[in-house]
Amino acid sequence: MVFEKLRLKSKSQPNNDYVVALDIGTEFVKALIAKLTDDTMEIVGVGRARQDVSDMHSGAIADISGVVRNCEEALSKAEEQAGLQAKRAVIGIAGELVKGTTNTVRYRRPQPDRPLDTAEMEFIIEKVQERAQAKAQKQIALETGNQEVEVKLVNSALVSIHIDGYKVSNPIGFQGKDIAVQIYTAFAPMVHIGALERVADELALELVAVAAEPFAVSRSVLGTDASSNFTAILADVGGGTTDIAVVNDGGVEGTKMFGIGGRSFTRTIASDMDLSYGDAEKLKVNIDSEQIKATIAKQANDAIDKTMEVWLAGVELALSEFDSVDHLPNRILLCGGGASLTKLVEALSGKEWYKDLPFTKRPTVHLLAPSDVVGITDTTGNASDHTFITAMGLLRVGYDTIIGSSDADTIKDKLNRLLRI
Repeated sequence: MVFEKLRLKSKSQPNNDYVVALDIGTEFVKALIAKLTDDTMEIVGVGRARQDVSDMHSGAIADISGVVRNCEEALSKAEEQAGLQAKRAVIGIAGELVKGTTNTVRYRRPQPDRPLDTAEMEFIIEKVQERAQAKAQKQIALETGNQEVEVKLVNSALVSIHIDGYKVSNPIGFQGKDIAVQIYTAFAPMVHIGALERVADELALELVAVAAEPFAVSRSVLGTDASSNFTAILADVGGGTTDIAVVNDGGVEGTKMFGIGGRSFTRTIASDMDLSYGDAEKLKVNIDSEQIKATIAKQANDAIDKTMEVWLAGVELALSEFDSVDHLPNRILLCGGGASLTKLVEALSGKEWYKDLPFTKRPTVHLLAPSDVVGITDTTGNASDHTFITAMGLLRVGYDTIIGSSDADTIKDKLNRLLRI
């Protein structure tokens, strides 16, 4: 492409100490360039470009050339600020057909007296992934009506290991009969992954990882701490989808996505008030402004309330599918552009939607801030709010993939390296 050739000519040679995160959202493309150091990352370039309404559909790419153009614009801004070009990239994947679940496989060892070794753990992990893939394939085939749909593993992470009912952080050397391994896996249709690979190719980027976006958000707050006891529900409210991750004691219990996001609110305002999409978006973004007439604000708020009921029902349904957890975390952390809507935060924290779910009390609701992200600092001051959390999480996935935890001795780190693809 002409864009890509110009970009390559205009910048210095790519530097391998840097990685770029591309968060291809429904409303915006965000590009972050970060420098990798021993155990931290430093954001040195930030870029953002607005997407056209037709570029994305339900969180997935609908127009490759349009998305490439927008990625080019965001990347150029980030590269200009950083004064360099990053070659290696991590891209996020979202949409209702990205399936992330935590599966438990129980394995009865034929020789319980023999100490466990890495080869046996690899064998068990392989079994978990095979089972998870068959499950994801079946689910996506059912939802698309296409029995031939191909799926690919995008992310995998160890949640917990139990031997004869006891939780262990390092199973190597243990004896025992029954092993229960919990592993989080996320799968996506090949057609979605193929579109992302094409975008990376057009931009002359080396794609080091594709990440399910709710998994990336959970990685942003967990960092490299293998013994983290972080517990929360993470909700990334984007333009086209809402992505939810449940994290319990540092392990991802699972991820769910549904196709209602910020654009749904805008469309209802446009339809109910007979406005263009652009005017409805401006009205939604400025709804709290005193300059808007009271009658106009009331009409817009009524339209927002109508969609809010549907969105809350989506959150309730998504969380009800986490049937393997005894109790849901009592803390909800929000990120993404859709979370900027004040009424959304108010509805989540004030309405009774949670009553039929296994919460022990009313959940608290907060916006995630870049300061909540572990091990990533922003030297530009531009990645300044909750809308950049997903992109920062993608940087963390890049760090995991490129550097791994080579200095760590924990089996969780070693097994997680085995799990990476």
